[in-house]
Amino acid sequence: MYPAELVKPMREDLTNVGFEELHTVEQVDEAIAKEGTTLVVVNSVCGCAAANARPGARLSLQNAKRPDHLVTVFAGVDRGATNKVREYMVPFPPSSPSMALFKNGELVHMLERHHIEGRPAELIAENLVDAYNEYC
Repeated sequence: MYPAELVKPMREDLTNVGFEELHTVEQVDEAIAKEGTTLVVVNSVCGCAAANARPGARLSLQNAKRPDHLVTVFAGVDRGATNKVREYMVPFPPSSPSMALFKNGELVHMLERHHIEGRPAELIAENLVDAYNEYC
């Protein structure tokens, strides 16, 4: 588990633009079950989360179409919530950071770590925007 003061600014990267933090299994179940579209970001302390994933997620929200709900869990901190989100992401293996778009509880788009690591935030945002335009 990472110290709260270490991850606070990493959490705020997303919460400051409207993401709701999920800390429990029950919160994850409620979020995924919501009607409409839900973007889930599995946040992380790694460099690719800071340089690519979080900035990409933020940039993607500038699109006219965007998810109805924005939620995040923090790998290595919110263990129960993160594990529960990953169950919803099956058949994709666990990875962090990662992002998933759900529509009415169904996984419709997935970005795994290997889609994020080494790619610029703009490319990640473009990938998400394409998904928003199709599903939102």
